[in-house]
Amino acid sequence: MIVTGQMLPGEKLDEVSLAARFEVSRTPVREALRELGAMGLVDREPNRSAVVTTVTETYLHSMFEAMAELEAICARLSAERMTVDERRTLELEHKASMRLVHAGAEEEYSAHNTEFHTRLYRGAHNDHIFEMVTQTRARLAPFRRAQFRLPGRLARSYEEHGRIVMAVMRADGIAAAQAAYSHVVMVSDASAVFATTGEPSARGT
Repeated sequence: MIVTGQMLPGEKLDEVSLAARFEVSRTPVREALRELGAMGLVDREPNRSAVVTTVTETYLHSMFEAMAELEAICARLSAERMTVDERRTLELEHKASMRLVHAGAEEEYSAHNTEFHTRLYRGAHNDHIFEMVTQTRARLAPFRRAQFRLPGRLARSYEEHGRIVMAVMRADGIAAAQAAYSHVVMVSDASAVFATTGEPSARGT
């Protein structure tokens, strides 16, 4: 719910309420909050309720900067290492997502977007990089997701994905890295505003 934006930065996470909501005891709730805290998604101070982490614009920018570098590495390695089947699946899934763009299906496209990037991470065939990039992405997920509320963002995201796919299909590591880096940079303006207000910017990127 944090990742999908149903719980916004600064929102309180009361153990009793959460346990009742999900019909579980407080023990698994407490453990879940501990793990979310380790991921940086939840803040918790002694004798106070946990809250969804609020991120400053400066720190958010630093995370996006790191994410852009990691995505570029994954795209470059995917262009160099993906199998024929992996490349074909990436291309087919990308083309299939056009129907979501035409339909303006934000929720469905957001799910596709996650899968698209995960394919790039796995295509790099490097377990350590996969661990780092997925952890960073989880930390940024609530903010990255805000981009799809911006007018025209689905179509632009599709085009940006297309440039990555084209480079991967050509096994052009440099072009793939550049396209992936640019793609991540494109979402930062909307996400910076979302970090402090809980809503995306009205200006597109």
